[in-house]
Amino acid sequence: MPAVFCRARLYLGKMAALSKHTPTIQSTPSALAILPLARPFCGTQSLPASATGRSTLVANPPPLRARGRALQELLDGKDEEKEEAEDPGLPAVTTLSWESPLTILKYPDPRLRAPNAPVGCFDDSLRQLAEEMFVVMYDDDGVGLAAPQVGANVRLMVFNETGDKEKREAEVVLVNPRIISTSKDGKVFEEGCLSFPNLYGDVIRPSKVRVRAQDLSGKSFVINISGFPARIFQHEYDHLQGTLFCDRMVPEALAETRKELVKMEEEFIAANPGVEVQRIPNV
Repeated sequence: MPAVFCRARLYLGKMAALSKHTPTIQSTPSALAILPLARPFCGTQSLPASATGRSTLVANPPPLRARGRALQELLDGKDEEKEEAEDPGLPAVTTLSWESPLTILKYPDPRLRAPNAPVGCFDDSLRQLAEEMFVVMYDDDGVGLAAPQVGANVRLMVFNETGDKEKREAEVVLVNPRIISTSKDGKVFEEGCLSFPNLYGDVIRPSKVRVRAQDLSGKSFVINISGFPARIFQHEYDHLQGTLFCDRMVPEALAETRKELVKMEEEFIAANPGVEVQRIPNV
């Protein structure tokens, strides 16, 4: 990862550059072969369930295969137990639909605040959506993306801590994730978000998180995530909860970005008359 990419990657890239230790993801043995996607398909622009800007499904998508590096135990302290609700009480979605090519929704689009239903269909359409999400994420120089950011209000996220589309082994797909526990420490880093172009602010988050999730075939697993990937995960998990990174900013950062946030709100309202949006609270 280039040391100078700083804010460009997901806009969380600066945090990776600051880390002195290689951040890793640790998984239970059963999860090792199920996290990432297979590589895009040869000779076609239509990727299986997750990476192109088109919804066309391929006839014979390649099987899932392991994409992660060797994993290492990282949760070495007492965790704060706080298993969170997997979904807001919505029924599981059994048929996925979305508009291709995907585009990233910008704040304050109300779809970014909408409830996100659990995924109940583990088929080619899920793989296609995840693959398309990777494509738009890389196109926007990101390292993580949640489904509601592309208008699909389901509990799905993808990320690649390197931000490099050639490093497919670092790709991770999490379906219906839930937080089991987090470390008690709080780390401050400057974050950004693909839904908030060129906007940055300090956010405090735990450095380690234990997660229960499913893979693209529906198999459940538990992983321990630490360092930069833990921050990416928590940022994307917030999206699944309808929480945006401006909601997490420390007060000083929110004050510094308030003018730009209000500008984004006003521009959206002007372009979408009659659409109700949640605005940042008045000081």
